[in-house]
Formats: sequence, structure tokens, C-alpha cells
Amino acid sequence: MFRLCLLAAGAAAISTDAIVDDAETLRSALSHLKLDVRASELARLKEAPNLVKLLATARDDPHTLAAQLAASPLAAIAREVAPPTNTRDVTGALPIVTAHGMGDSCFNAGMKSVTAAAGKRVGAYAVCVPTADTTVGDTIDGFLKNMDRSVDAFAERVRKDPKLKNGFNALGLSQGNNVIRGYIAKYNDPPVRTFLSICGCNAGVAAWPQCSPAGKLIGPVCRALAEVLGDLAYLKVVQDILFQANYYRDPLRLKDDAYLSNSRLAHWNGESHANATWRANFLRTEKFVWVEGTRDTVVFPRDGEHWAAPDPADPWKGVQPMKQTAWYTSDAFGLRTADDQGKHAFESFAGQHIDFTDEELFGWLDKYFT
Repeated sequence: MFRLCLLAAGAAAISTDAIVDDAETLRSALSHLKLDVRASELARLKEAPNLVKLLATARDDPHTLAAQLAASPLAAIAREVAPPTNTRDVTGALPIVTAHGMGDSCFNAGMKSVTAAAGKRVGAYAVCVPTADTTVGDTIDGFLKNMDRSVDAFAERVRKDPKLKNGFNALGLSQGNNVIRGYIAKYNDPPVRTFLSICGCNAGVAAWPQCSPAGKLIGPVCRALAEVLGDLAYLKVVQDILFQANYYRDPLRLKDDAYLSNSRLAHWNGESHANATWRANFLRTEKFVWVEGTRDTVVFPRDGEHWAAPDPADPWKGVQPMKQTAWYTSDAFGLRTADDQGKHAFESFAGQHIDFTDEELFGWLDKYFT
């Protein structure tokens, strides 16, 4: 079982010099993230020394942490896209907003090229919206600024851009789709007209296969995540810190009080309670395009990129297609209603995580953004 393998490997990787016993050191590291943590949870967090070490690195040496995140096997860094040869010059074309994956940044060459190419292809203003002002800050935010705070920072920047005031199309890569999806649910003003989600983690992940012992359990980022994929995952403090913990959906703990009370994904998907305002916001978007990489080993199960979920009867082998999932049948956040309204489109490409071709990207843009 992925979760147990990760925990065992993570425990084995912890060296004695990584263990932090100084409560003040831990409190200072959390204060750097502007988080105030209860003493009881502070004590529990000391059970995750690799995570604490990363928190201290974020405070003391952010450039090193950003480099570690970019080098992680979980990093989803966009490659450079060639400028399109066929371009449009359309007056009043709807703007495009892009959002990057873990370990990446809007200030990196790959995301700059994806954004510029998308804009040129459809003849529109295009901008990658970060959650910080620098490459280092934006990279770290993709790990240590949780989904809700990332969405709020994204929304603030969107609303300050006058070119986006009448709405825009949105293109997300990997966990950047969680930011766009969260913006749609919490704000959607100005509205997202069409949402193109490429290899999105919107349905959550049941494990981190790229960090598994059978794969590449290497580096401080994998070790930190391995620590919190057990009893610590749904502590409020962990959910307040880790973006990845927010969309980690352990199929064996979906009825646990801690998951239902603290998981950001459980709230967003209406697993704990429905939010009528968020549901209405979701349905303001006119088109959702869900793109799956058919050889993806980063998102588990990869069918989740099409809103499937692990089968409760056999979560490590079976998968429920979208229409059989609880979030679809309950229509808690509007997924079924959007389907009834013909708003869903499903695409795929034969490749690894976000490893689509230029031609495939331009085809989706031509089909859905023009």
C-alpha cells in the first residue's frame, strides 16, 4: 500500500540531526509563515522532523528550499513551448490566465513561454498569475502556502489587473489547477469563462507514487511528505501549512472526523458539507475542459484528472468513474449540474505528467479558447 510504504521509507530516511526538539525554533519557523499554532498541535508537529527542517530552511535559506522543490521528483515544471506559427489578431479576444505546478514559478522560462504562446495563438492578452513577487517566493508558495491562502493571493492579483476585469479563460498545469478551481469556487469575479485543466489534481491524490520506494524516494521534499501521509496529514496545522496535504485524499480515512473537519479538499468537494455560494460560483463558469495524461505517474489515480476516484471497495486497484463518485451523485459543488448543462469536455494525450506536445496544446486552445 503506497501510504504505508511511504511512511516506512520516510521514517528510515530521518537522520538524528534532522530532529528538532526546540519548540521556539519550530514556533519561529511557523511565525515566518504567519501561522499561530496551538501548543497541542505544535507538539504533534515535532513528529515530522523533516517537515520542520524544511520550515526552518524556508525561514533561513529560502533559495536552497526553492532549489530543493524544483529538483523534487514531484516537481511539475513546464518545458518551453515554441511560439506558434499560426496566430490570431483578434480585437477583444478574452484574456488568458495561467497557473503553474509544484516546484515551478510564473517567472521561469517554461511558464513564460506557455503563457506567451497561448496568448499569441488566440490573439489575447495572457498572463501567468503568481502568488509572490519573486521566483523563490512563488516556488516556495507552491509548497508552504496552503490552497486557501494561495487562492486568496491569486484572486488579489487577478482583481488588480484591469485587463482581466471582464473575465478571462484560465489554463492550469498540475496543482496550478487547484488554485484556479479554488478561485472559481471562492470568487469567480471576474469570472473564468473556460477552464482548461491539464493534469489537474482537482479530485485529489491517494498517494505520491513518484516518491515511493519503488520509484524515487529521494530528497528532503519526498521525505517531508512521507512523514505526513499518516496520522499527521489531517492535523489542522499540517493543512494550514502544506499545499500538497490539502489535496491528499487517503481513501481509507474519508469518514474520519479529522479528514472531514480539516481537509481543504473535503471542504471544496462538499464531502463534509455543501457550500451553496461556492456551488453557485462554480456554475458561473461556462466550460470545463479536463485533460488527462494517459501515462501520468504523478497523479494517483491518474483517472482523477477526469474526476474519477479510488473505488472504496478496492482503493488501490479499482477506480470509480466520475458519474459514480459521491461528489458527482450528491452534486455538492455542482459537478453533476455542470454535466447536465453540457459544460464538461474531456481530453487526453499519450504522455507523462504535463508532457504534452506543442501541437496538442495549440489544438486545445483552438478548440476551447477561440
